[in-house]
Amino acid sequence: MRAQTHRITANGLSHFVRDSGEESAPAAILMHGFPDSSAVWDKVTPLLVQAGFRVIAPDMRGFGETDMAASVADYEIQTGAVKDVLGVMEALKIKIAHVVGHDFGAPIAWALAAQHPERFKTLTAISVGHTRAYLKAGWEQKRRGAYILFHQLRGICEAAYKANDWALLRKHWSAHGDIEETIRLLSRPGRLAAGLNWYRANISLARMMKPPPAGSLGEEIVRIPTLGIWSDGEAYLTEAQMTGSADYMDAPWTYERIEGASHWIPYDAPEILAQAMLSHWRKYG
Repeated sequence: MRAQTHRITANGLSHFVRDSGEESAPAAILMHGFPDSSAVWDKVTPLLVQAGFRVIAPDMRGFGETDMAASVADYEIQTGAVKDVLGVMEALKIKIAHVVGHDFGAPIAWALAAQHPERFKTLTAISVGHTRAYLKAGWEQKRRGAYILFHQLRGICEAAYKANDWALLRKHWSAHGDIEETIRLLSRPGRLAAGLNWYRANISLARMMKPPPAGSLGEEIVRIPTLGIWSDGEAYLTEAQMTGSADYMDAPWTYERIEGASHWIPYDAPEILAQAMLSHWRKYG
C-alpha cells in the first residue's frame, strides 16, 4: 500500500496529512474529532485502499502534528476547518472527493457537503448527525452532552483532565481505542487547550438551549448522497440526532446502525465501517 505524509500550508497553518493509495484513485477525505488525530483511521484506511480508493486523513488544526491556531475563535468550523480541508484538497490537486467525518469531524463534513457540493461526491457522517438535528435532539441529548459545558471552563477543565495522571480524561473517554497515545499527544504544551477550543469556538450553553435561527450557520441543506452511521454503544450522542438528519437532506439518505461498538467506531468496528462506506461510495460515486 502506497502511504506517505505531507506538510501542507493552508489557511495560515502547516497541516500534517496522511495520504494512502494511488494518486489516480478516487479520493476520500477522512476527518477525526476530539481527542484524536488522523491515527483514528489506521484500521480503516488499509481496507479502503485495498478496495481501490485514495485516503487523505489530515490531523485537524490543533491536533496531532498540525499547527495550533492562535485564538479560540480560530477553531470556528466555517472559517477554520472548512477552509483547512479545501486548502489541503487544492494543494493535493484533488478536485472532487468523498467526505467522511467522525465526532467533531462530522460537523465539518456536514458543512463541507452543504456549502461545497460541487467538491464532494458523497458524505459519510459517523456518530454525529447534522448540526441542526443535534441541536434539536431533545433533553436526552442535552444530558449526554453536558460535559461540553465543562469544556467551556478555560484552565479549570485542563487542570482537571491532567490531574492524577489524567485520571478524569481516562475515565470520561474510557472506550477510546488508544488512550495512551492520545494522552501523549495532548500532554504537549498547549495541545489540550487547542483540542478543547473546538468546543469553545463552536458550542455554547445558549446554542444548546436555543438553536440559532435557520440560515445563521450557513447553507444547511445537503444535496449530495449521505450515509449516517451510529452505534448502539454510543455514550455521548443519541440515535435521534443522527436519524433526525434526514430532515436536512435534498438527496438520498441512508442510515446504518452498528451493534456492539462504542463511540469510537473506527477502532471498534473497522471492517463493518469500511464496508458501509465502500457500499455507499460505489453506489453513488
